Amino acid sequence: MYFSYIISCLFTGILSIIFGILVYVKNKNSKVNRICMLLNFNVGIWSLAIFLKELFGDPNLGLFMVRVVYGAAIFIPAIFFHFINVITGENNKKRILFCYIISLTFLMFDFTPLLIKDVRPILSFKHYGIPGILFPIFFISFILIIGYAHFILIRYFRHSHGQTRNQIKYLLLATVIGFLGGGTTFLPNFSLEIFPFGFYLVAVYVFIVSYSIVKYRLMDINIVIKKGTTYVLLLLFLFVPSFILILVCQRLFFGKIDYIFTLITLLLLISLAIIFHKIKPGTEKTIEQILFKDKYNYRETLANFSKALVSILDLNSLSKRIIDTITHTMGVEKASLFILNEEKGGFELFESKNVSISSSGLILYKDDSLPSYLQSIKDIIIREELLKGDNVPEFQKVVSQMNKIEAQLTIPLIFKEKLIGMINLGYKFNKEIYSHEDIDLLITLANQAAVALENAKLYEDLKKSKSYIRRADRLASLGTLTAGLAHEIRNPLVAIKTFIQLLPERLEDEEFRNKFLNIASGEVDRIALLINELLDFARPSEPKFELEDINSILDGMILLISTEAKKKNIHIEKIYDQNLPLINIDREQMKQVFLNILLNAIEATPNEGKITVKSRSFTKPNGDIYIQIEFKDTGHGIPKEYLEEIFNPFFTTKTTGSGLGLSICNQIVQEHRGYIHVESKLHKGTSFFVNLPLHHDHPKRRKTDFEEKTNHKDYDFFERR
Repeated sequence: MYFSYIISCLFTGILSIIFGILVYVKNKNSKVNRICMLLNFNVGIWSLAIFLKELFGDPNLGLFMVRVVYGAAIFIPAIFFHFINVITGENNKKRILFCYIISLTFLMFDFTPLLIKDVRPILSFKHYGIPGILFPIFFISFILIIGYAHFILIRYFRHSHGQTRNQIKYLLLATVIGFLGGGTTFLPNFSLEIFPFGFYLVAVYVFIVSYSIVKYRLMDINIVIKKGTTYVLLLLFLFVPSFILILVCQRLFFGKIDYIFTLITLLLLISLAIIFHKIKPGTEKTIEQILFKDKYNYRETLANFSKALVSILDLNSLSKRIIDTITHTMGVEKASLFILNEEKGGFELFESKNVSISSSGLILYKDDSLPSYLQSIKDIIIREELLKGDNVPEFQKVVSQMNKIEAQLTIPLIFKEKLIGMINLGYKFNKEIYSHEDIDLLITLANQAAVALENAKLYEDLKKSKSYIRRADRLASLGTLTAGLAHEIRNPLVAIKTFIQLLPERLEDEEFRNKFLNIASGEVDRIALLINELLDFARPSEPKFELEDINSILDGMILLISTEAKKKNIHIEKIYDQNLPLINIDREQMKQVFLNILLNAIEATPNEGKITVKSRSFTKPNGDIYIQIEFKDTGHGIPKEYLEEIFNPFFTTKTTGSGLGLSICNQIVQEHRGYIHVESKLHKGTSFFVNLPLHHDHPKRRKTDFEEKTNHKDYDFFERR
């Protein structure tokens, strides 16, 4: 029992200190974590001092270590009381200070006979403290402070609920077990020859607190403590047997056990294990750099490149990067990359270097010998190995096709068990063979490249889809507009027709001629303006950023939707800032944004309602100047839970429509480096704020944050913002 007690002291001390370090490292700024670290350090030092005092035979050294034991124990009540005050929010500074003063007072007498006057052997222990005059007072204060701290904790537990209640429950259970167990170490001090078996419960306290952290996220260090617990358990499984083995060997070879020597040996083994773990990666790297410099350089380059592949989404840029990197780092003469093109039914040459088949468009069909063989084996093909089976017809066909594309080695690009491409490499410049290390590295690269290429292909498809969706949305808007235009054009045509019919009869009437000529001319101009606006909107065009007057664009769009507004007797009020500067935008794209928002506003606004269109400028705190266009309606409003969803593609609360209009508007505004903000109240109306920066740092279009990271020109329309 004595031996197991000593071992328990050692590992309880180590475990407590490790636990304290983990708590502190997780959140150095947390007051709870800092105090918890101090508490565990004190428990750890106390446990280790109990272990160490039994290693010395000299009574003077034994007395010194006993006083170290109580030097740590003296502060446990004060720190624990402080810890509980912070955890519960009690934080009574005067009482905390009073507890620390008591601890400091006892510390002053710790190395005097007033607290511990001497040591003596008792039970199986070599050194146990003989209490001085002040020891009973210390013992009583210890119990009172710990008891009061538990009273605060229990009171807090009764009023807590949910996650906090679970945290306090496990903390309370752990501390009660720990202090009851640790309290049995006082028994021999009072000449009670009862073995302090309760000390084993101190280790249980540490494990319960660890469990509460893992399960109930006490102090939010669950991930750290999981790793820490793993390391501690490994230490227990590895070094406890080692400790026992050292003791047995000493007994067998020397006839006695020296605990100091055993402890030093064990600590040396632990230190060596930690040092080996730390220096192993750096040592391997240094040796590779010195002895295998060339291989190390290209391996490091390709390994880093494989990580960067996933950030490149442009298919052409990605293909070129793959070929350039492989040929440069591995010293390859010739290389080519074929990518699956489902529409053409085969693998199309996408990129090549120093090969005679460099003309793009070369196709290796799916049922050709090389792609078929790669699909079946899903592994690297080396031409020289296939030549050894020259009597196999299938191999001959594969070799023949490899000769055609000048490949000595072909790497399949597999994604979800499907061949989506192949990389073909020629001889190295130094004529060396491809080593096993080369093959392993190329396989790793191929796996990364396959994922990257599939992402890039998907990205290309999404860009096409975005273009198709914009066309469809434009056509849908045109359908709505033409219905209104038919009515709008009919009215001026009636006036013109009437004038033409009456003209022969009243040709001599000058007043009639002048009046109706002015009317007809105005109506023709109105029709021409409407048609021009419609043609401008319908005509597909590439983004073209020019300095524009935002107010004139708004006027044009309001004119286009005026017929739709009249059908519901909706009044459109314009409040423009007439001093707005010209802004660098794509006129046609911005028309699409304004028109879509206005049509939505008309649809949402009931009869006799009102739509207000405002333009203004404002300056952000960082000095950036924005032009803001507000579209405010008196409609039904948008539910709060939908405000974050309305810009998502295909989201709609209407019975008709695709739900793409606002998503496209948001995309266009983002491409102008702007943003859309929405405010809405049910049954009161909605306001859309289109905010556009006055100054651009690009002449044509902006790169989004995503593009800045990936170095590409297009932004994924379907990414949620």
